[in-house]
Amino acid sequence: MYLGIDCGTQGTKALLLDADSGRVLGQGSASHELISGPNGRREQDTKQWTSAFEKATAAALAEAGVDGSQVLGIGVSGQQHGLVTLDAEGQVLRPAKLWCDTESANENQRLLDWLGGEQGSLERLGVVIAPGYTVSKLLWMKEQHPQLFERIAHILLPHDYLNYWLTGRCCSEYGDASGTGYFNVRTREWDCAILRHIDPGGRLEAALPELIESDQPVGRLRPALAKRLGLNPQTIVSSGGGDNMMGAIGTGNIRPGAITMSLGTSGTLYAYADQPRISAQPSVATFCSSSGGWLPLICTMNLTNANGAIRDLLQLDLEAFSALAAEAPIGAAGVTMLPFLNGERVPALPQATASLHGLTADNLTRANLCRAVIEGVTFGLRYGLDLLRDSGIHSQRIQLIGGGAKSPMWRQMVADMMAAPVVCTRHSEAAALGGAIQAAWCNARQSDPEASLEVLCERCVSIDEATAVEPSANAVNAYEQAYRRYRELIATTYGQQTPPDLSTVAP
Repeated sequence: MYLGIDCGTQGTKALLLDADSGRVLGQGSASHELISGPNGRREQDTKQWTSAFEKATAAALAEAGVDGSQVLGIGVSGQQHGLVTLDAEGQVLRPAKLWCDTESANENQRLLDWLGGEQGSLERLGVVIAPGYTVSKLLWMKEQHPQLFERIAHILLPHDYLNYWLTGRCCSEYGDASGTGYFNVRTREWDCAILRHIDPGGRLEAALPELIESDQPVGRLRPALAKRLGLNPQTIVSSGGGDNMMGAIGTGNIRPGAITMSLGTSGTLYAYADQPRISAQPSVATFCSSSGGWLPLICTMNLTNANGAIRDLLQLDLEAFSALAAEAPIGAAGVTMLPFLNGERVPALPQATASLHGLTADNLTRANLCRAVIEGVTFGLRYGLDLLRDSGIHSQRIQLIGGGAKSPMWRQMVADMMAAPVVCTRHSEAAALGGAIQAAWCNARQSDPEASLEVLCERCVSIDEATAVEPSANAVNAYEQAYRRYRELIATTYGQQTPPDLSTVAP
């Protein structure tokens, strides 16, 4: 049995997998709280992660009704781009800054200018650094908390920190490292010159974790922690990875031809590539995967968080919110929402705020507001899909994961808006499943260097054909009109150049 852990923005999920049969035996979860500020601050106390890890693991084992001593491996998925800093004694210096933190947007722009703009960043790193990437958080910390900055001995990403907590070893793997902004995705190496630009004294360079391959173990559980968790002290901890990289494994997206879309706190779209084909589109990040290849990806900063804000405003539970949204027509009777509550990455508008457009005395209804926010966040994913398609990435079907994938209405909306068939995997917690599968792969590689990840994915990842939906021609045309309205608002409100209109391009 293998334990997959997904430490996300809203909580931690644990999943127990029997890798021989491919069956999920038990699941558990525990929530986190967000530390927010009006200046874009989005942070979390790392103690919440470790506490949630213990609670979620206990719940998964209890649901499975098994002894934790049978667990052979753990794979950790974590939210990308976050910053956890430790001192020389291994103590956390301050709350972790998260992927959705935009407090360091100005620092990011200064670093981007130093790199030579978007083109210079692409040429040097293979990605364009964006607000939320780890590198700008380091510059921000140097300027805002100089005394704490001087004590930095280790720089870790969220999943790296959990691996350190489990094993006592500081290391990182290529997939999650890709989102730091000081990593070259072509050569799979740290770019230390950027860190020396921030701190010429070399402190940051010395604090970097060791890089390991995706199929390598970080180590074994610390004995005291194994006892507390009720797990086998010989349990291997795999390299783990970022949530998108683990989600790719958990949906079997480990070879060309598939596109995974995640409807979570953020929205993501990604595909597998066996070569680092760097896109000319700055918003397409060609990260490394956590399965040995690359993972061209786009990410929107706003998804279920925006839906939740409207639900809270109108005091609706999820069922009532969904019912109202279903009452409204496609295009929300002319109401368009630009749902940029956290700024936005795709489109690239880090300083943007949310806004409603097209309101009249006739269309200002609760149903249209509910519909407009779901359409608005999904238009952001369509915008990103256009960028991926323009980069030459195509697929026959979109695999949908995340909490939003459970909504039949939203699944149909995605199919119609993207003009592509959509289907869900049987286990929507794909990142936790991916962590468990990677742990099984890592364990198998200890005795068989040729052990296949593809074979494990074929056994453990299954498609739920009952969720499959096809696009409706009439709805596709209606959404095209609403999407063009969204694109025009982006262009006129922010002067943003929109991606090529690919409405006539087959998916």
